[in-house]
Amino acid sequence: MCRWMGYVGEPLLMEELIVKPEHSLIDQSLASKQGAETTNGDGFGVGWFGEEPEPGIYKSTEPAWNDRNLVSLSRHIRSHLFLAHVRATTGTPIQQTNCHPFTKDGWLFVHNGLINGFEKVKRDIAFEIDPGLFFGIEGTTDSELMFNLALTYGLRDEPLAALERMTGFIEETGRRKGVDMPIQMTLGLSDGKRLCGVRYSSEHQSRTLYHSIDMTALQHINPDLDRFSPDTRVIVSEPIGTMSEAWMKVPESSAVIVEDGAIEVRPFAPRMPN
Repeated sequence: MCRWMGYVGEPLLMEELIVKPEHSLIDQSLASKQGAETTNGDGFGVGWFGEEPEPGIYKSTEPAWNDRNLVSLSRHIRSHLFLAHVRATTGTPIQQTNCHPFTKDGWLFVHNGLINGFEKVKRDIAFEIDPGLFFGIEGTTDSELMFNLALTYGLRDEPLAALERMTGFIEETGRRKGVDMPIQMTLGLSDGKRLCGVRYSSEHQSRTLYHSIDMTALQHINPDLDRFSPDTRVIVSEPIGTMSEAWMKVPESSAVIVEDGAIEVRPFAPRMPN
């Protein structure tokens, strides 16, 4: 389906994680080891936070391994928090507006997975989205609708609760339409202060998601990281580097939140909105 990664910590050149390490995100776009597909070549995107409140975004329909601009930009852009995504489409067109990350109101959002039976539930999801948000939707993916539905349910004020409501609504709608296992997802999102990841699926056999254990583990991936603070963390679809002990799998039906140097793992339980 897709691969993604998120970084939070001391300002870092994006190439240190996207390009340089063994089994970097660019390598995963061509040769994923744990994804549903080996190749994730249907576009990519990266979003980063800097001096402005709104994140910067670069997207392309090129495969990540074939885009010189990505390599060049990642060599020059330094950020304390960024999200990057390589795409394998589940049926929607290969176009720039369908590439992740999606952004609105200072948030970045990436998704690996799909809404099963999307053609059966798309209209119901679209009608549930706040009209003030709906007309800003540019692409055709289930992921962008999920993001806007979460914003409708209060993502700005209580992110995890909003994601639980979003997931609950999609599951209830899908089952009402005859879809047994409506959703499969790992999510990454950030408002520039906290980095969150979610691992959940209706069948409770979700796509992989990991977080780095500590700064020492990351130094084995890239020795240049030795100058950074111990609160640096990375969340990934699959491990970067060759040391499996550097990573901890996010448990099934869980969310991981990194904020102010602390990392917390919480249960994730879908619920219907009020």
